[in-house]
Amino acid sequence: MSEKKVYLKPNVVFEPLFDRWYAWSHLISPATAAMNIVGRHLSIIDSYIEAPHAHAEAALIPKMKGGPFMDLGGKRVDEIKSLRDKTLKQQEKAIQLASAIKELDGLLTRDAKGMGLDAMYEKVPDTLKGYVELYYDRNNNADFRLFEPLLYQSEYYKPDSQSLALWITNNDHRPFCLSTPRLDEENVLHLNIPFDHKGIDELARMKRTPSELSKIKQLLGVSGSREEALFETFFTDEAPPPYNKYTGDKIRMRYYGHACILIETKDVSILVDPLISYYGYSTGLEHFSDVDLPETIDYVLITHNHQDHILFETLLPLRHKVKHFIVPRTAGGKLVDPELKLMFDNIGFSNVTDLAEMQTLREGDTAITALPFTGEHSDLNIIGKACYLVEISGFKLMFMADSRVVEPALYSNIQRQVGNIDVLFLGMECDGAPLTWLYGPLMTRKVTREQDGSRRLAGSDCAKGMTLVDIFEPDEVYVYAMGMEPWVEFISSIQYTDESNPIVQSNKLVKVCKNRGIAAERLYGEKELLYNRKDVILDTE
Repeated sequence: MSEKKVYLKPNVVFEPLFDRWYAWSHLISPATAAMNIVGRHLSIIDSYIEAPHAHAEAALIPKMKGGPFMDLGGKRVDEIKSLRDKTLKQQEKAIQLASAIKELDGLLTRDAKGMGLDAMYEKVPDTLKGYVELYYDRNNNADFRLFEPLLYQSEYYKPDSQSLALWITNNDHRPFCLSTPRLDEENVLHLNIPFDHKGIDELARMKRTPSELSKIKQLLGVSGSREEALFETFFTDEAPPPYNKYTGDKIRMRYYGHACILIETKDVSILVDPLISYYGYSTGLEHFSDVDLPETIDYVLITHNHQDHILFETLLPLRHKVKHFIVPRTAGGKLVDPELKLMFDNIGFSNVTDLAEMQTLREGDTAITALPFTGEHSDLNIIGKACYLVEISGFKLMFMADSRVVEPALYSNIQRQVGNIDVLFLGMECDGAPLTWLYGPLMTRKVTREQDGSRRLAGSDCAKGMTLVDIFEPDEVYVYAMGMEPWVEFISSIQYTDESNPIVQSNKLVKVCKNRGIAAERLYGEKELLYNRKDVILDTE
């Protein structure tokens, strides 16, 4: 008698972990992972062990959410001590790598004075020998670039640090992801498998296609009475709601929260910056979930390398159904700007294309162009970022993500190349976190308080946003990527009031647009938009 087939429940979380910390892109590239282990993880661990109750008090203050404070209520100190000991032992090589990077930075600052660098290679720390090239910029400031592909093939890349925590969620409440590690819980099953494990794709398929429980257990290596019993609670006989493929003759745009938009015609589906909530529980806010995604997604577009735009928790379960992942092209081996395609290649994404600025990918009546993305990266020399122009049968959508329009002439130049657009999506988190909030572990020299406060991860305000409206003359303008939805808070740490500057600025932009006869709205929760401009005729044959 054949075994009964079951479905994976739609609210099972695929929580990606690195050394039990929430995994994001800077924990994959070996050099940025090393710097975060030392400059973020161990720093927070040591602080918690020293003053757990101070962390507990800080975690209760809304303005402190997103800070380096463990949200463990001042408890479980022994487990954190154990995590520290395990980290020091298992990440010994990564800790050495971080130390060598800091040492090399100091060496170049002290000894490289514009003369030839050949002799300097002898002074490079042994840990980094053969993994760096030294150079000067045009002002004789010395720096180094990493041979990042070689680091992925070295002892400094440890896929066994990656794991997957599976659990069922019925709400959106979680500690801030960068500050609190995932300790053992009765309802959480930890799978010690790397992100390229084929079992992840097979498990994700079971959300739509039922399979035998014994088969997936064996593939994922689930064994032991407690583990098997917990694993079995993740499955159901009940089929998920059917997905109704869009077959109309318009462009359908669905907003899933934050910066995630699904664009659909009867022929193509494009998902931008996937960050998908879960199905099966009520949050008091209507929202699309992954049951509202197509069976096959033609393109996934990634705008930039921040944890709220590259979310492995969403990307890993989607991986099996995506034909093409599009990422910004990165090059140069800079510590602050790890190569995105290389990262995805190393964690099991085999269908990744990187686009350079103003490069276009065309297929049929669809064209995707990577546009320059300015601002929001604290004035660091980061090129691994792109806005996207999506054109379908002459209909043009522009996704500006968190761009800050620091030089309007750039976009005037772009407009001369691409023309006006129909729909503009623009992020307006215009205050932004300071430089060190995200990039602090990568900075080997002290950043002053004044520098930190002036170099922020900020998007456009009303004036800068209206610059884009004036240049591209869109028919519709939508403010998005504000981090407002409850299922985004554990990633963004954002909590707005009506008086918050991003709310004030986005309200102002929406009002100005409406006064000009432009459809405008700040998106929140879920939204379905249909567009059918009179002079755009989609091929319906």
